[in-house]
Amino acid sequence: MNDSYSKPRNPKRIKMDAKRLSRFPALLFCHPSMEDLASAIAAKCSRESLSLTCFTPNPGSQSQTLDSVGVTDSSCQHPLSEENLTHVQMRLQPVEFQKNGILWDSFKDGWPNLFIDNVKQCAGRDVIFLGSFHSPEVVFEQLSLLYTMPRYLVRSFKFILPYFPTGTMERVDTEGQVATAKVLAMMLSSIPSTAHGPAQIVIFDIHALQERFYFSDTIIPRLESAIPLLHREMLKLPHDVKFNLAIAFPDEGAHKRFHGMFEDFPLITCIKVRNGDKRVVTIKEGEAKDQHIIIIDDLVQSGGTLRNCARALLEKGAASVSAFVTHAVFPQNSWRAFTTAEAAASSVKFEHFWITDSIPHARTIAEHAPFKLLSLCDVISETLLGYDLVQHI
Repeated sequence: MNDSYSKPRNPKRIKMDAKRLSRFPALLFCHPSMEDLASAIAAKCSRESLSLTCFTPNPGSQSQTLDSVGVTDSSCQHPLSEENLTHVQMRLQPVEFQKNGILWDSFKDGWPNLFIDNVKQCAGRDVIFLGSFHSPEVVFEQLSLLYTMPRYLVRSFKFILPYFPTGTMERVDTEGQVATAKVLAMMLSSIPSTAHGPAQIVIFDIHALQERFYFSDTIIPRLESAIPLLHREMLKLPHDVKFNLAIAFPDEGAHKRFHGMFEDFPLITCIKVRNGDKRVVTIKEGEAKDQHIIIIDDLVQSGGTLRNCARALLEKGAASVSAFVTHAVFPQNSWRAFTTAEAAASSVKFEHFWITDSIPHARTIAEHAPFKLLSLCDVISETLLGYDLVQHI
């Protein structure tokens, strides 16, 4: 009987395998509007990537700590659990940012003229594309890339789309309406499969969770959240604020979507009610008096609902009002209504207004008080480090 399979692996062979794998980091491409975020993601993932670390089962000893495997950033809730690290041989795949990997040009008639530089390097590699559908004008050029890259024999393909722009048009209330959320999901479902199976789409705080079912079975939608970024900011607040925090939702939809992420805090739900010819925001449930309140929503357009919600909370005695939205859409510079001067004129002041860089213009908005940018770099990196970049040896 050949018992060669029961023999432990040669340590020298393990080191050789590690070196071989280390030569092939995941390749990260991006739309030009997302270069800063892509660069930060690649840098963070590569810093966290571990050289080969071997662990052997030892039931009598305690699990190893994260510090023992090189994870020292206590502010980052690293996805690799201590229990898993005790019994596996593994490493984290680094990420290589291909800043100039795609030539984004156009023909004289305005249609895209795209070129993937050194495309043969994609064969057999894990490829990630960070995109942005912040404007209809940039959607077609990115779809062209998404339909093309998996065909170059890539090992796996992930499309990170922080903001799903048609999410608010997810249903038909009146005959004749077009549910553009379904249409965009159908277009993204046409991304070709790879050697390791269907492509994956990573979306943050999609407007309605049921939109995952708009995608076909040929694609894997992964719905993530940026709320952990807010949790970390809340820990940095002054003690008198931190211990009198309450969470408010501007409507029942936001309450259903996010209330489970704030179970340890008093919750307040607002609704719109008709008052004559007007629709006004009122508190349906919860107590605002003397509370420092943070209003939570997935996105903001003109911001009228947030301002009306804040006004209702302040009228009921709230000590202060802040807001967090993942997607700062703000068409036609409507964010200016929240700046200090404009807020003073409308008698509604936001102490803090946290936004993320899911949309490129958020960085410009965050240069003006009370806005503060919370980069998606950490949550995207942690998503990748928790599964996609883990290599078992």
